[in-house]
Amino acid sequence: MFSLTVAAVVFGVIFLAELPDKTALAGLMLGTRYRASYVFAGVAAAFLVHVALAIAAGSVLTLLPHRVVQGVVGVLFLVGAAVLLFKKDDDEEDVAKPADQSFWKVSGAGFMMILVAEFGDLTQIMTANLAARYDDPLSVGVGAVLGLWAVAGLGILGGRTLMKHVPLKLITKIAACVMALLAAFSLYEALAG
Repeated sequence: MFSLTVAAVVFGVIFLAELPDKTALAGLMLGTRYRASYVFAGVAAAFLVHVALAIAAGSVLTLLPHRVVQGVVGVLFLVGAAVLLFKKDDDEEDVAKPADQSFWKVSGAGFMMILVAEFGDLTQIMTANLAARYDDPLSVGVGAVLGLWAVAGLGILGGRTLMKHVPLKLITKIAACVMALLAAFSLYEALAG
């Protein structure tokens, strides 16, 4: 059964965590060079693959006892918050430029870039954690995909404007605080349960 509340929570967490990520910057760079719809098609497909893998991993975690899962999820959220707070800013990454502007070349470049860059990334791990936490793969999957797509769309179409009005450090700190709160709640449930 689909839960709009779970999907909204997952959307918010994933959206905030992905905003300061290097893939948002890479999407921005691709979006300035190529037709935005072509770039988005490739990026969106890659994020679907990543979310599906994360949901599968999170579903496996639900087979463990609830207290163990809550403890593992809590610790992983704490690690995620620490990574966001203490990571160094990345420089712009070089993006391979397709030889032509065809749909398949541009979307393929976007797909491969995200597929490689996001594998084992923080948001993929967070999605697996959220899938284990809520035991609701559909709601978590929809929330995560929409969160990733929203950031990709912002990166491709309007990343420069957003960064002019909202400092990247503030976005990172908000995402880290949300993750720390989720960690505290998960650890409380693990210890109190």
